[in-house]
Amino acid sequence: MRILLAEDDPSIAEGICGSLRHGGHAVDHVSSGNLADAALRDHSYDLLVLDLGLPALDGSEVLRRLRSRGAGLPVLVVTARDGLPERIRVLDLGADDYLVKPFALSEFEARVRALLRRASSNGMPELQVGRLRLDLPGHRAWVDSTPLELTAREFGLLEALALRAERVTSRAQLIEALCDWDQDLTDNGLDIAIHRLRRKLQGSGTGVRTIRGLGYLLEEAGESGTDPA
Repeated sequence: MRILLAEDDPSIAEGICGSLRHGGHAVDHVSSGNLADAALRDHSYDLLVLDLGLPALDGSEVLRRLRSRGAGLPVLVVTARDGLPERIRVLDLGADDYLVKPFALSEFEARVRALLRRASSNGMPELQVGRLRLDLPGHRAWVDSTPLELTAREFGLLEALALRAERVTSRAQLIEALCDWDQDLTDNGLDIAIHRLRRKLQGSGTGVRTIRGLGYLLEEAGESGTDPA
């Protein structure tokens, strides 16, 4: 999953980014409201973690603009503003959850998982393609009841393909889903990740097929379990 963090406190931002990346997510970090607004206009995200007290443009205005564009992106507000009227105001603006600083990272991580679970699979706890099952917020995958041993990058690749199962996913979409502003993914790196994922999917009944000139397709494969190239 790709997450945008809008937070101007460097120490808090460092802790949140570390937590999210440890969980296998790609994270873009901005420290002002105007940069958050621009990033939301120019890029596609799965979750926004938003501080309210941002310089240049208040987080409430970032949220108002986001919702005025009709974006359904889940928003987790993290802020020191803890009054009940403020919570109600922000939730009415369109926030999905509200967490008051200081908070335990374990609680933050649980709220992120809950929001991503609802958003990524329409409230379903798992996503299934043939015999392949994915727990998106838990970053786990199984073939029938056998766990798949995947790296964070391999799971991110499988997740991006599974969310668009039976539809072609372009290389640009995969690269965007797998990298953040601080860590680029090269074309060669994507090829390596696809090759390794294909090997781990062998025998699963699900494969990654190359659609030449367009991208990749996750689909149920033939009985042999081989993946079309």
